[in-house]
Amino acid sequence: MKLYVYDHCPFCVKARMIFGIKNIPFELHILLNDDEETPIKMIGQKMTPILQKDDGSYMPESMDIVHYVDTNYGEPVLIGNTNPAIAEWLKNSSSYVNKLRFPRYAQSNLAEFKTPAARAYFTRKKEASIGSFAEALQQTPQLIKQLEQDLLKLDSLIQSPEACNGKLSTDDIHLFPALRGISIVKGITYPAKVDAYRKAMAKICGVNLLDNIAQ
Repeated sequence: MKLYVYDHCPFCVKARMIFGIKNIPFELHILLNDDEETPIKMIGQKMTPILQKDDGSYMPESMDIVHYVDTNYGEPVLIGNTNPAIAEWLKNSSSYVNKLRFPRYAQSNLAEFKTPAARAYFTRKKEASIGSFAEALQQTPQLIKQLEQDLLKLDSLIQSPEACNGKLSTDDIHLFPALRGISIVKGITYPAKVDAYRKAMAKICGVNLLDNIAQ
């Protein structure tokens, strides 16, 4: 199978995770951020991730891909209970974390931004969503302070480094990508359980954190 993604994209991380968790081989293809033609040819619109199945057909939507792979390749692994408090935490933090993530993605050397045109495309699209990247970067100290307060709340919810609720569930598929996304932000202090969880999950699912390019 082939999986078409952007490296920074949390939805793409969700799809990548299930392959890593189940140790299923696949081909990873990172598209340029301004490549509209390729995904439109595949599924009729510009979006990722896109799974090319063994039969050559294409499947979009991250959680559809996750459920397809988990159901059809070996015994299902995402069998744990979910916790509404995890979903609530993700909803609350999503209201501001893009102001931390997006400007730093645009300055990174991730593969989807390896051309000036791809970088400019991302910047134009995302500034339309959150406003000026320069202004967002100026808010970094306040935003990190808010995030660290929220991470303390998350710390009390995590039951195990290998699964946030004690047994792998779709909550892990949603939570790890969010934590991986903010790992591009330099200077965040992670509570002990959150830090252990994000590092353990990165190994389990084979998706690296972005600590090494944090800025």
